[in-house]
Amino acid sequence: MPRLDHTIVHSTDRFASAQFLADLLDAPEPQAFGPFAALRLDNGVALDYAEHVAAGREFLPTHYAFLVTEEEFDAILARIEARELPYWADPRHTRPQVINTLHGGRGLYLNDPDGHNMEFLTRTYSDELLNNM
Repeated sequence: MPRLDHTIVHSTDRFASAQFLADLLDAPEPQAFGPFAALRLDNGVALDYAEHVAAGREFLPTHYAFLVTEEEFDAILARIEARELPYWADPRHTRPQVINTLHGGRGLYLNDPDGHNMEFLTRTYSDELLNNM
């Protein structure tokens, strides 16, 4: 079965944005790779942060979801709270400083420095989707 290898994440400062996520995930330092700041995740997927330079155009923030263990979630939440970062229970950001308990797990959303909506969840809903198809 195919698997995602890498994706490009648009940013205003490639290393600052990649480091922001690396710090939350307690991941290795992002590495320079051509025009990118590459953040390699445990599952082999790389997030290649690129500075968006299209003249007169801004990029649209996107959504990235990270499936983490309960222990990782606790550590990420602790880092978020230690940095006093705003977070939400929902993707539309209507329930501030609350985590959700969807699908028998826990989850939260926060914006990275460029406005990308980062989600951390302990239970995926993908299995439910596949079972209902």
